[in-house]
Amino acid sequence: MLDLEVVPERSLGNEQWEFALGMPLAQAISILQKHCRIIKNVQVLYSEQTPLSHDLILNLTQDGIKLLFDATSQRLKVIEVYDLSKVKLKYCGVHFNSQAIAPTIEQIDQSFGATHPGVYNAAEQLFHLNFRGLSFSFQLDSWNEAPKYEIPHGAMVKRMHIYTGNNLQETRAPAMPLACFLGNIFAECVDVLRDRAGPLGLKLRLLTAGCGPGGMADGKVRSLERSIYFGDSCQDVLGALGSPHKVFYKSEDKMKIHSPSPHKQVPSKCNDYYFNYFTLGVDILFDSTTHLVKKFVLHTNYPGHYNFNIYHRCDFKIPLVIKKDGADSQTEDCILTTNSKWDQIQEMLGHPMEKPVVLHRSSSANNTNPFGSTFCFGLQRMIFEVMQNNHIASVTLYGAPRTASQARPESSSSSH
Repeated sequence: MLDLEVVPERSLGNEQWEFALGMPLAQAISILQKHCRIIKNVQVLYSEQTPLSHDLILNLTQDGIKLLFDATSQRLKVIEVYDLSKVKLKYCGVHFNSQAIAPTIEQIDQSFGATHPGVYNAAEQLFHLNFRGLSFSFQLDSWNEAPKYEIPHGAMVKRMHIYTGNNLQETRAPAMPLACFLGNIFAECVDVLRDRAGPLGLKLRLLTAGCGPGGMADGKVRSLERSIYFGDSCQDVLGALGSPHKVFYKSEDKMKIHSPSPHKQVPSKCNDYYFNYFTLGVDILFDSTTHLVKKFVLHTNYPGHYNFNIYHRCDFKIPLVIKKDGADSQTEDCILTTNSKWDQIQEMLGHPMEKPVVLHRSSSANNTNPFGSTFCFGLQRMIFEVMQNNHIASVTLYGAPRTASQARPESSSSSH
């Protein structure tokens, strides 16, 4: 049985790990994976058709705990203990719930020092006792007529919630706490920079923590802005974003067959490679011969997608150029975001797209992908991978094709 410390408005955990409000989903899952021998039978609950309308929930069925993540930011919003018989709980190092100690109203009073009366909810038949960042719900099964203000003696806690602020109904996921940075950079938002023809690069607003002298010494979260463009070198990208979490070499290029080049069937000596930045939700593809950026991939990390939980959600904004019928000169910009749905985009474009390429993913030849296929639509040098619920799974951005005469600005000066 788990033995956990309750910190109101902050966390639930022990000396080895803690679930902290504001923690990214991927970190909570990483804790569960690391301690899978102790914490078993975890369910991931989400809405398949409308993933943004409901919280994303990790249900620790064996331990009576639910972790509720904000569907949009994918950060921890509420920690709920819904079965107190499956877990031991303490506050300031002293147990208020265990096999020996029942979580009665008297026990809660003694441990937390209630200063105001409870609130009765007739619909749920529960009494709620609220503190800042913490609330207890008491079951009133055995009373025919519920008292209005006072929680009856011996009433037992049915549920406990940890959250930010004074109101469980209105709480929001807080900003990511310092302890969750772990030396990584995170992207607050990513803007796609473009001209009329298509994308030029990315402008990223990055968050980083504790980078002052002495590692974590200063304990501050800093916000930085960095821009990277098609044609930037490997060194440019490392200088702007730091080292990637992983470098991935492409083993084969299935799109080669669509290339106009007569050399397309000749195997290349070396492969293009990706820098994977998992905490940014971004991949960057470099050309194997020039080592310059040729492609960006942005990931939305929706549950129900094949790559779910590999990347943090990339919160992007992409301006789309929409030509209006009649005068060619009249164009209108609309902004596509991580939360946009493809049917709305098609409506704004005002014309049906070409038939999509269907993408079947599986980890090996015999495996089937339980999440089904996705559909890829091309538009303004971008490929949108769309899930069956109309949400966008990923966006791939391509640079303008360079001709031999178009040297990069900085390289032309050095060639004289």
